[in-house]
Amino acid sequence: MSNVRSQRACHRHTAEGADAPRERGAERSPRLMRRKRETRMRLLHAAFGLVSKKGMDSVTINEITDAADVGFGSFYNHFDSKEGLFTALIEWLFEEFADTLDGLVSGLADPAEVLAVSVRHTLLRACRDPVWGQLLIREGLSAHALSTGLGQRLLRDMRRGIAQSRFMVADELLCAISAIGTVLAGLAAELRSPSSSQRTSQSRQALHSREERFAENIATVVLQGVGLKRMEAERIARRPMPPGTASVS
Repeated sequence: MSNVRSQRACHRHTAEGADAPRERGAERSPRLMRRKRETRMRLLHAAFGLVSKKGMDSVTINEITDAADVGFGSFYNHFDSKEGLFTALIEWLFEEFADTLDGLVSGLADPAEVLAVSVRHTLLRACRDPVWGQLLIREGLSAHALSTGLGQRLLRDMRRGIAQSRFMVADELLCAISAIGTVLAGLAAELRSPSSSQRTSQSRQALHSREERFAENIATVVLQGVGLKRMEAERIARRPMPPGTASVS
């Protein structure tokens, strides 16, 4: 009988010992996941910094891992390739910005004002962060861009405007594509204009005033494209921006 008790105790001890690593692994899992997320974000931040300095095509994986202080081999725990990282970078940048837009327009009831604020804020960000602006131009009309982040929110806002008979258009997709095309064409012209290269010589106040006028003018054209009369479009495009827009710098 004592042998049976001894065997049961031994078995219980062994089972508890076998469970211990699993329990410790479960405790470590959130920490490992957090570290993995942190490493991924370091790689994304490093990639954006390098792209800002050198352009997307010139950046190497080695430079990204060095800037992020991550081992070269660890890169492939997060991304399949440099192209995969850049895809994730663009998604992250624009999804984060789309969330910011949602916050800015959350208190606005007029779909036309929502559209105008979204266009103006996007253009201000692009003018004041030209690398971000170039990425927007590069990805803006891709099928992927229309199915995520900014594209999906624009389609949502177009549907809302059409449903409320605020926008005089029949197809939200064509309407969204037209709006994106107007924004990207205006932005490309602005970033490549001779005056754009002279930004550093302008005072901050004068530069910001010029950028705001540009954003208002493009927003006016976009609003006219969805059916608003020119005078009403101009009035809405020149309304004061919601609190928080000044953070674009």
